Amino acid sequence: MHKKDIGLAVLVLTVGAIVTLVNPRFISPVNLANTANLIGLFGLFSIAEAFVIVTAGIELSIGSVIALLGVIFIDLIASHGVPWPVAFAIVLVLSVVIGLLHGWLITRLKLQPFVVTLCGLLIYRGIARFYTRDGTAGFTFGTDLPMLEYLFVGRTAGVPHSVMAFAVFAVLAWFLLHRTVFGRHLLAVGKNEEAARYCGINTKRVIVTAYVLCAFLTGVSAIFFAMYTKSVQPSSHGNFYELYAIAAAVLGGFSLRGGEGSIVGVVLGVVLLQVLQNLVNLLGIPSSLNFAVMGAVILVGVIADTQFHAYRQRRHHQATRSALAEVSRIPSANG
Repeated sequence: MHKKDIGLAVLVLTVGAIVTLVNPRFISPVNLANTANLIGLFGLFSIAEAFVIVTAGIELSIGSVIALLGVIFIDLIASHGVPWPVAFAIVLVLSVVIGLLHGWLITRLKLQPFVVTLCGLLIYRGIARFYTRDGTAGFTFGTDLPMLEYLFVGRTAGVPHSVMAFAVFAVLAWFLLHRTVFGRHLLAVGKNEEAARYCGINTKRVIVTAYVLCAFLTGVSAIFFAMYTKSVQPSSHGNFYELYAIAAAVLGGFSLRGGEGSIVGVVLGVVLLQVLQNLVNLLGIPSSLNFAVMGAVILVGVIADTQFHAYRQRRHHQATRSALAEVSRIPSANG
């Protein structure tokens, strides 16, 4: 674990202890299970966002993609009688297509990630609202498709399957980012895309793959959310989820400048955000303040990242000056 991860873990434990002291219901089995379920649901697309941020990009359409794919998944099964494995596959294929489109626009047409994904945020939600005629797509599965219900909403030994899926994808993401050549390429592109290109890295392919991975995980998350809510209202479903993902990634040490970050940190960031939101609920504070909490967390995270970056720059310059001073004191061979 990085030093940032250890500090964040201590913060999570501290906040958890404070919440427990304020309201002992926090550690009740029911509340812990519900919190774990939400950690799993929100954690999937937070990891997705991290893969884009590490390349110095941004993905602002996550919430809208979750709404659109959720509507399609529900409609395919409930209205058209498509077998759920086929509907599942269609949604994942569509998510990959969205990722390829974003990557192509960014790498081939040289559009800014902010512009591409902001347009996606508007377009996908607009399509979802048009698709349902601004209504609500919903279903009840329990008796008809018990396996689907069990896989995405059920629990094993009291542990929600959503948090199990989050754990599996977190391990895979950690291995991909921190233990593979592709992961090193992601970090290199985020640090300095031009330098990475001169080193022989196919930067366009790396960036496109990052957006495909992000969209794919968002597609998986969309299905979990659709099954969790049992209905999707496109006008509100998934609103501000991209901000939650950015907050979790920034808390986890992913710099918005790109080139650094830790999957362990993202996991801890998701846990911290859910604990804070749970605290808001347990204290009876209006749920609308959840957005204020997320905004404050993003602000604090960016300030901390900026200050830490400036501190490292100062240390680097001091070390460079010290080294030059040492060299200047060494007598020359002809002296």
